[in-house]
Amino acid sequence: MQASQPPPTSRARYFGNDDVSQECKDLLSSLPSEEDWTFGSLCLYQGFWFPSRFLNGILACQNHFQAHSSDILLATNPKSGTTWLKAILFALLYRAKYANSDSQQRHPLLIQNPHDLVPCLELRLFLKQENPDLAAFASPRLLATHLPYTLLPRSVRDSKCKLVYLCRNPKDTFISSWHFANKLKPEEKGQIPLPESLDKFCRGLNAFGPHWDHVLGYHKASSETPEKVLFVMYEEMKEDPRAHLRRLANFLGCPFSEEELRDGTVEGILRMCSFDNLSALEVNKSGNLSTGLEKKWFFRRGEVGDWVNYMSAEMGERIDGAMEEKFYGSGLKF
Repeated sequence: MQASQPPPTSRARYFGNDDVSQECKDLLSSLPSEEDWTFGSLCLYQGFWFPSRFLNGILACQNHFQAHSSDILLATNPKSGTTWLKAILFALLYRAKYANSDSQQRHPLLIQNPHDLVPCLELRLFLKQENPDLAAFASPRLLATHLPYTLLPRSVRDSKCKLVYLCRNPKDTFISSWHFANKLKPEEKGQIPLPESLDKFCRGLNAFGPHWDHVLGYHKASSETPEKVLFVMYEEMKEDPRAHLRRLANFLGCPFSEEELRDGTVEGILRMCSFDNLSALEVNKSGNLSTGLEKKWFFRRGEVGDWVNYMSAEMGERIDGAMEEKFYGSGLKF
């Protein structure tokens, strides 16, 4: 009798992807590749470095996703506050549906993880299916992506759908990515060396990077088409969340009424979507996402300036120097 195999680990489930198209296999064999400090093998595709295991989903998304004019896409560099803003956008857009007290008890954010409620196009929906059926999504469809602006499906750029881009201080983004990468790494292999990771990050060798090109693409798009792309700074939103929630509502065409501003609707959304509240929910403390990743991995600290607890001043200056050079003339400062 054959012994049963142990269930795959979260990491094995995440990195395992057998449903790769022949088109993707052929393309991968022709692309430059490097070993990354986060997701293993990276390939250089259309000017950006992507985890090789995600290329299948990226190609399928580019080729088959048809944007609706009412769609709302949250775009981010990985580890830039994505989980927080997914929750905020979901609560904001669908607030009327869950406004009464009975509905509040059953609010999806209390019983489902934000990544399940706002799925990523290329990392989930199109990763396993070349052309998934998205008919079940009610309008407006709220979706997410890590794709750079220039690599978005043509239908996204040509339609009137709206994009919200969340940008975070590169030092905090780097440290958050490093912590996340260590969770993906088998414990017996030890911690990923921070200096080695920093070197690759400053050379642009990171998932969905170079970091600066990702940021600049959306920053440029927001300057040229402000009615379509909203550029949001994580640190500014943390400093004045109420003002930025109203800004988001206005941009998305669902502004708060005077009654909502008086009755605590804004504060209620921010309270429900706060790091402390979301991280304390049982649904976010245990279990895995459909990708195999543990839900608790997405709730580490969420603090501004946390990089100082892990990097020396000299390491921070190295990132600052690299970013200042790349962002020169853009008006972006951190």
